Amino acid sequence: MPVVRQQLDRLGADPGRRRLLSALLGAPLLASGGLAGCSDDAASSTQDGPVELSVFWWGGTKRAELTEKALRLYSNRNPRVTFRVTWQGADGYYDRLATQAGGGNVPDLIQIDDAMLTEYTQRQVILDLTDHHLDLRGLPEGLIRYGTVEGRTMAVAAGQTHAVVVFNRDLLRELHMPEPRAGMTWADYISWATQVTEASDRRVAGTMDGSGDYRALWLWLRSQGGEFYRGNQLGFGADELIAWFELWQRARRGRATPSAALVEQADSGEPARQLVVNGVTAASFAWSHQLPELQRLTESELGIVGFPGPPGAQWARASMYWAGFRGTRHPDTVADVINFLTNNGEVGAVLGHERGLNASAAVRRYAEGSITDPAQRRAAVFGASIADLLGPAPAPPPQGHAKVRTLLVTAAERIRVKRDGTREATARFLSQAIAALAAVSTGGQPGAGRW
Repeated sequence: MPVVRQQLDRLGADPGRRRLLSALLGAPLLASGGLAGCSDDAASSTQDGPVELSVFWWGGTKRAELTEKALRLYSNRNPRVTFRVTWQGADGYYDRLATQAGGGNVPDLIQIDDAMLTEYTQRQVILDLTDHHLDLRGLPEGLIRYGTVEGRTMAVAAGQTHAVVVFNRDLLRELHMPEPRAGMTWADYISWATQVTEASDRRVAGTMDGSGDYRALWLWLRSQGGEFYRGNQLGFGADELIAWFELWQRARRGRATPSAALVEQADSGEPARQLVVNGVTAASFAWSHQLPELQRLTESELGIVGFPGPPGAQWARASMYWAGFRGTRHPDTVADVINFLTNNGEVGAVLGHERGLNASAAVRRYAEGSITDPAQRRAAVFGASIADLLGPAPAPPPQGHAKVRTLLVTAAERIRVKRDGTREATARFLSQAIAALAAVSTGGQPGAGRW
């Protein structure tokens, strides 16, 4: 259920820390980007009277606690600006946001992900931030690019993440099995998972079934020089998808994966349904920024490693974005809050890596010593290890991506339960996905009744 909180109380920062930060944060951080406070634009935009901004995001109670604390820091520096916050779990978040968009009452500041960025841009729901004096100098170039649509800055990364294999370190030790290693081929990874299943006497499966996981398919395609999308069209055809589905067919025959019914539990992507935390598999696919939440769901120690294939198949990817509502009455203030959340060192120390690695490298370095959560630190170490190996960022997925993701899951599920063969499922997926992308590019909207 959505959690709605009215205007945030202003909680002052620790005075000693505030004096220290005033020296560090009061001026820009040389040429590497600013660990700055608020911009001059913020002061001028709030001189005319009180400003209340509504903010909406998905996440758990820990994210809410930290985000509200960060917003209070902004109000401490800008007393005329207050916030009314609403948050909820990921399930139903976009349904609620679509209802708000249909009524023209989207919150001023929202959290969004790459599945919806292009769609919300092309529907003219979110604010074009290009000319609002954003300071993105501290962000990796690929991360900046991943927030642009048709050359316009439409959102700013709230954190950086990577697709990872999350594995149960304690279980592998118990089974005397090696941990999955960076740079494994996909065939090697499935062979490893098969051996884990056998070592456990089939008590657990080695890995989740990734046949319907779009990010796994995307990285598999990139490892072979391909792409998931080329512009507004699919970047792959029948041969590639059949090969992908057959890879997982072999994994199922070798019992590297659990039963179809168990796999479908995890298809939603909800952390609590991840099979690695439920004891069903030794490994699952997730985002690196989800490690702390996954770790809280199990007593076993979890580790992470990059997806199979070369690290260069990955890119600087936004875990999620901050975006503004196009109809906000306070666009300059919204942009300034995004600047503050992105570039302020104290905010970076408060938020840690709860939404992923801090998007700004300068803030990341500043906040590094304040992060004590072991799982967050493990995710940060992984991010640092892969930073110089990443490949070029593609454009954010086109409008219709959410539908394509659903179609891929459906195709994979039909193969698992033997309703379709790989070729039949591939043909159906391609036909429906191409139609879905064509419909949105010509103005037709699958599911447009939600708006």
